Amino acid sequence: MKKGQLSGDGFSLAVLLAPFFGLWLLFWLAPLLLGFDLSLQHSDWTSGRVDLDPTASDSRYIGLSNYQRVVADPKFYKAIRNSSLYVLGTVLMILPLAFVLALSLRGLRRMPRGILLFCLMIPGLAMPGVLSTLFYLFFHGRTGALNHYLIIPLGLKPINWMMDPSFILPSMVLQSVWRWTGMVTLFFLCGMESVPKWQLETARLEGAGAWLKIRSIWIPSICNLALFAAIFLVVDGFASFSGAYVLLGGSGGILDSGLLFVTYVYQVAFPGGSGRFDFPAAAAMSLLVAPVLALLLFLTLRLRKFLSWV
Repeated sequence: MKKGQLSGDGFSLAVLLAPFFGLWLLFWLAPLLLGFDLSLQHSDWTSGRVDLDPTASDSRYIGLSNYQRVVADPKFYKAIRNSSLYVLGTVLMILPLAFVLALSLRGLRRMPRGILLFCLMIPGLAMPGVLSTLFYLFFHGRTGALNHYLIIPLGLKPINWMMDPSFILPSMVLQSVWRWTGMVTLFFLCGMESVPKWQLETARLEGAGAWLKIRSIWIPSICNLALFAAIFLVVDGFASFSGAYVLLGGSGGILDSGLLFVTYVYQVAFPGGSGRFDFPAAAAMSLLVAPVLALLLFLTLRLRKFLSWV
């Protein structure tokens, strides 16, 4: 291969990669660096207060003081704990439910399968604010659909889902399950449709039972998709804001039972609950959680080595 051709290929590769790296620098690296710079500044300086001496060289940057304040904040740990439980409950409920639904839909004919699958996907296609409003009406007090058609007919006392600290976080988990189960079901159904027909025919001729088919055919067909769905749900859960905001009005609910991480960052950054514009502390919170979440996702990806035995 000639030297000129090699240089031409390198130029073509650079042209193709330039838009990606340009957008990466603009929308990821630049905000990250600006956020780190913001986390080192004094909150009174960034909020526009005049009680600092603008001529002092050290009045704007205060080092790691914001990180120390965040680490000492018990409400921060409460938000992390709630978000972790929210993500864990979402993943543990959606993945098995979507797998069962995908198996059930696969046995149907093409037309009813498409209609039912579309109905399952509607919550995931709707705007989060609209979905949360409908969900709030479903759970709202004594007149909510869940209490009116299920709890009260069973002779039980109506549950105030969004005011009882014991039910706020489970209600938010159910909202996420309602929203994303259809999408994950579509992923799993696509994986099952990719299974070669000769495998199914061989299993039928050998008299394989339902459990053996599930373990040897269907689970391996959706392993990678399940891993992708789990990563997607983890990222979406820790970044969840609009649904919790519509349900709880920007607060964490009674006793902060539904306080999620992004909601608390919003409260600290804006006066919605904390009464202060503390952008540096909010930036410090985000930068503290981001590496932990990245490490968690990396460990999740490493699980692929241990899924080969299935």
